[in-house]
Amino acid sequence: MDTSTAPATLRLDEARRLLLTPYGIDEALLQRALASAFEHRLDYADIYLQYTRSEGWSLEEGMVKSGSFGIEQGFGIRAIEGDKTAFAYSDDISAARLMEAASTVRGIARQGRGRVRLGQPAHAPGPHRLYDALDPLVALDSAAKVELLQRADRLARAKDPRVVQVMASLSGEYDVVLVLRSDGLLAADVRPLVRFNVTVIAEQGGRRETGSSGGGGRHALSSFDEAAVRVHVDEAVRQALLNLDSRPAPAGEMAVVLGSGWPGILLHEAIGHGLEGDFNRKGSSAFSGRLGQQVAARGVTVLDDGTLPGRRGSLNIDDEGNATNRTVLIEDGILVDYMQDTLNARLMKRGITGNARRESYACVPLPRMTNTYMLAGGNDPQEIVASLDRGLYAVNFGGGQVDITSGKFVFSASEAWWVEHGKLQYPVKGATLIGNGPDVLTHVSMIGSDLELDPGVGTCGKEGQSVPVGVGQPTLRIDRMTVGGTA
Repeated sequence: MDTSTAPATLRLDEARRLLLTPYGIDEALLQRALASAFEHRLDYADIYLQYTRSEGWSLEEGMVKSGSFGIEQGFGIRAIEGDKTAFAYSDDISAARLMEAASTVRGIARQGRGRVRLGQPAHAPGPHRLYDALDPLVALDSAAKVELLQRADRLARAKDPRVVQVMASLSGEYDVVLVLRSDGLLAADVRPLVRFNVTVIAEQGGRRETGSSGGGGRHALSSFDEAAVRVHVDEAVRQALLNLDSRPAPAGEMAVVLGSGWPGILLHEAIGHGLEGDFNRKGSSAFSGRLGQQVAARGVTVLDDGTLPGRRGSLNIDDEGNATNRTVLIEDGILVDYMQDTLNARLMKRGITGNARRESYACVPLPRMTNTYMLAGGNDPQEIVASLDRGLYAVNFGGGQVDITSGKFVFSASEAWWVEHGKLQYPVKGATLIGNGPDVLTHVSMIGSDLELDPGVGTCGKEGQSVPVGVGQPTLRIDRMTVGGTA
């Protein structure tokens, strides 16, 4: 699709083509469904329609062993009165189902005190063009997708004879959404999303270790050319071979340096979730009621930014039709804002930040992160590592868990080094970082000049819903953190 002019209008045209026209539906019918839901007056209502076509391929032992292809479509109607929400959805896009769903949700208003009248249809201005409205799946044919995965296998095995197994995957998604709100706003988005990943297993002296690398974003599958594949293969092999030489990780309280880029996942989990509006409205976050207070060391500035071009967590509009924003959450250590959807912003009397997100039409939107990162500081990254007398340098992370109410977290490092007298001594295995998100922020003493975003692999879970996200940070020194190890 050509998006060289009027991208918002072209996105609307594509949404009508896929979500309305085939089913004999138009915007007037959607408006009637909302009017039916508003028969007893509500604070807010919306209709969300979605069409998603997805594809995935995976390789193991030199062969493409599995492939998937799917189409999912449907709609959801939501009605809000006060802090109560009624929601109905269906995978049958039809006039009858739309009116039936509207009738179901309007019951929430029977005892209500609605304050908002139904608005007239008005197209959203579409301020963002963060990615092209393209179908990422058609950029490569099936043979080219298989060849891409086989190329990754060949490159990895040729890199080092200790590589004994290679697993690679390729996936893409073409997602089209249409939102009509009770204030009359009509907005659409066309969201491409792709991802490539490679994992290798290396063996030496009877010991086996793994390494992984991947990337993605809102672009076409053709972006994974040989050069891009080689970058990820080289990194996966490097990690696996490094882990063959790793030693058990030490344990105890110590200074820790976090690497740039993907280690921002700790920031996302341990701090970011605690800054989402719903947790703070309900008083269940460690950051509740702390606006205007110092919650981090001076120099720490954290943002959520859904407006970064082509990034995995970016959106032209959120799932309520609002334009995404660059929202400063913590500024020079002071908590200045939360991430908000329409419901929580209204109840908290705060501004909407464009953070309403849902996994699919069958889910209600929640305030969620997009791309969450910390701004760079003025320290040289090498000087930060050199400042460690005895401590851990965590370069990359695997999985982790966090408790939103307390802020406590546990994260495992997939690549980490033991440092003495400012020098890397040896790689360690089994290191876990244990701490409290708000507390850790107060112990940041050095912030690197090397802000980096992750390669485009993040997925965030909340209340059973998963959405793509981005993270990032510069190299950081944290003066005190508990490290769990195996030594």
